[in-house]
Amino acid sequence: MIFGAFERMLALRYLRARRQEGFISVIAGFSLLGIGLGVATLIIVMSVMNGFRVELTSRILGLNGHIGIYSSTGRIENYDRVAVQVASIPGIFSVTPQVEEQAMLTAGGNASGAVVRGIRPSDLKAKRLIADKIVRGSLDRFAGDDAIVLGDRLAERLRVGVGDRVTLLSPTSTVTVMGSVPRMKAYEVVALFNVGMFEYDNTFVYMPLEAAQVLYRTGDTVNALEIFTTDPEHVRRFRLPLLESLPSSLYPRDWQQQHASFFNALQVERNVMFLILTLIILVAAFNIISSLIMLVKDKGRDIAVLRTMGATRGMITRIFFMTGASVGVLGTAFGSVLGLLFCDNIEAIRQALQSLTGATIFDPMIYFLSRMPAEIDPWEVFAVVVMALLLSFAATIYPAWRAARVDPVEALRYE
Repeated sequence: MIFGAFERMLALRYLRARRQEGFISVIAGFSLLGIGLGVATLIIVMSVMNGFRVELTSRILGLNGHIGIYSSTGRIENYDRVAVQVASIPGIFSVTPQVEEQAMLTAGGNASGAVVRGIRPSDLKAKRLIADKIVRGSLDRFAGDDAIVLGDRLAERLRVGVGDRVTLLSPTSTVTVMGSVPRMKAYEVVALFNVGMFEYDNTFVYMPLEAAQVLYRTGDTVNALEIFTTDPEHVRRFRLPLLESLPSSLYPRDWQQQHASFFNALQVERNVMFLILTLIILVAAFNIISSLIMLVKDKGRDIAVLRTMGATRGMITRIFFMTGASVGVLGTAFGSVLGLLFCDNIEAIRQALQSLTGATIFDPMIYFLSRMPAEIDPWEVFAVVVMALLLSFAATIYPAWRAARVDPVEALRYE
């Protein structure tokens, strides 16, 4: 659709309302604001949901690995041999034997449940998400049978620090003449980590593999092999090679299977939010329709004069189409800039609002993360912009068509 200079001039003039047309201009202004806020809100919400997924995925995969190998008997024997066999599969670059169990931690009258992972010191240092997030202490002392590493929030709840001793109570028990007694042992805290995910910082405990085997009486066995691959997003392609190479008593379980319900819930919530927030743009588009219909009714005499002077119906259609479309284009541009600026400064905005209101806007105990994430996807921004423009353009079609159908004789009959 090609717009002439005369059509552009009239469309711009109709956008600048005079005093008697002020109400129409107010409606058009609210339409522009509505489209802008709708686009900005969609960009912000989609970016935050993307940020949630990226942050959670990176932390979950950074601590838990991409695939876990488990045994139907609960124990994996000859785990080093199995690890070497699994590591030979193309695309797998790390296999870590570990003992993972539950435990109760006590210190100074404080107690808390925790997930204990027994792992070799070299393997823990290779976990960059842990090694790079040590806030106090050092992993150099993570060795022997008297060292543990805690999440800093767990340490805060127990009111312990580096150098303090924490007692671990194992669910396995020792049978004595007095009955079953829970196994317990005191360990020295050698380091604290903070990976930025509340659940992990508040729950996880690491100890040397040999110490975990002694505490939980597993002997020379482990209960899991943690695998890291070169392509975690397409981890399913490793299932068949693993099943072919593993003994019948062992089976793989990847991160998509382990956390399927969690990530499916995130995807459903994201889709629902997209549909709900699209209604904001749709309502603003209806405002464009109403303002244009009122403008057409108010400009009936002008349209008739233009028609008698030789303006075609196509010219009238293009003039009013451009008038309404301009509101949509300006609103979409305003919303896109606002949304992108908000996403780039979302954490600073959150901190400022918390300082002003004194309320916790993003509680890490509820949202798992210690900071509000926002990951801008250019393709999603493009899709939001295109959708807003299409809705705005569609809203102008009927009023523009009505303007072109105005009969000059009827419009000037009583003038």
